[in-house]
Amino acid sequence: MIAFILLFVGTMAISLMAGARVKSKFRRWSEVQASSGMTGAQAAAQILRQAGIFDVAVVAHEGVLSDHYDPVNKKLALSESVYGSRSVAALGVAAHEAGHALQHAQAYAPLAWRMSAVKITTFASGSMMFLPIVFSLFGLMKLGLVFMCVGMAIIMLFNLVTLPVEFDASKRAKVLLTRSGMIRPGTEEQGVNEVLNAAGLTYVAAFVSSLAYLFYYLMPLLTGRED
Repeated sequence: MIAFILLFVGTMAISLMAGARVKSKFRRWSEVQASSGMTGAQAAAQILRQAGIFDVAVVAHEGVLSDHYDPVNKKLALSESVYGSRSVAALGVAAHEAGHALQHAQAYAPLAWRMSAVKITTFASGSMMFLPIVFSLFGLMKLGLVFMCVGMAIIMLFNLVTLPVEFDASKRAKVLLTRSGMIRPGTEEQGVNEVLNAAGLTYVAAFVSSLAYLFYYLMPLLTGRED
């Protein structure tokens, strides 16, 4: 129990620190206007046009840092603080999401892997909330541990595949924004780098946390101690 508490507190701390960092960087660079004067929505739309992508809609989305690309419905959803903002942070986030649309159009393998793994990962995550309790009620502790290991392995692999997807989208964003002149080298480029690098750490934190939980549930099976 003590080990689980330490694991929970440790992984929670990592996640909170990563989240706080990305919010801090986004807030800071949201106060710096891009010299191009473009909004996040305009930047994303231009990137899509230049890539010959005309079937993806750029839409406004409620929430804070809720930006995402929906490959199923071909929508690039930008949060209110990005869609109409002309800040360096907004352009960085918008270009990052546009990078996912480019990945989809070019059949980027890691993105395809992640898309195909969404359903089984969602199922694994949801079932881990109640099935271990069922196993324990019937005294099937070892079977419960095996199930938890399998579930965490699926989540960990999903988070692992997510890393190249997110880092590649950020890499594309940095290159496209600079090459197109939407941001200037120097301070504006630094701002985009800081925002996207901070965002990348949140995915690293998710992977590290899932890996730590996998080892936690795996150790009793490896050592023969199930209590």
